[in-house]
Amino acid sequence: MKKRSSKKEGNSQYRMMILAGFIVIFTFLSILVILTMDALEESQPQEVLVRDPERIENGIHLRTGLKAGEGMEAVIRHCTPCHSASLVTQNRMDAAGWESTIRWMQETQNLWDLGEDHELVVRYLTREYPVESKGRRQALKNIEWYSLDGQNP
Repeated sequence: MKKRSSKKEGNSQYRMMILAGFIVIFTFLSILVILTMDALEESQPQEVLVRDPERIENGIHLRTGLKAGEGMEAVIRHCTPCHSASLVTQNRMDAAGWESTIRWMQETQNLWDLGEDHELVVRYLTREYPVESKGRRQALKNIEWYSLDGQNP
C-alpha cells in the first residue's frame, strides 16, 4: 500500500512540476511579446497630423466655410465674432442688399464701423455671394383637369 501511495504522490508532484514549468514558460513568453511590441512601437516613426484651421482647401476656408478671395479675412474679422459664417454663406444679395444689411446691423445689432474695410467687405460679399437668379417655370400647357367630386370642371 505504501508503494502505491508514494507512487501517486510522485505522479502528483511530477504533474505539479510540469504545470509550474508551463506557467513559467507562458509568463516568460508573454513578457517577451509585450517588450517586443513596445520596442516596435517606439522604433516606428509616428505620423503627426497638424490641422491648420486657417487652411484653404478647394477654394474654401476650412474653419469658416467662406469662399477664399480678397476680403475674406475682413469678413472673418468683422462678421464671425458675432455670428456663424454660415449666416453669411446662406444669404445672397447685391451690393445694395449687403450695404443695407450692414447698416441695419450697425443701427440695431451694435456692429461697429467697418472703417477702411467697409468697401472691401461689400465687394467680397457681392462677388462671392451674389443674388442667384431664379427664373419662373414655364406656364403649364395642355392640362387635363379633373374634378374631385365627379363633376366636370
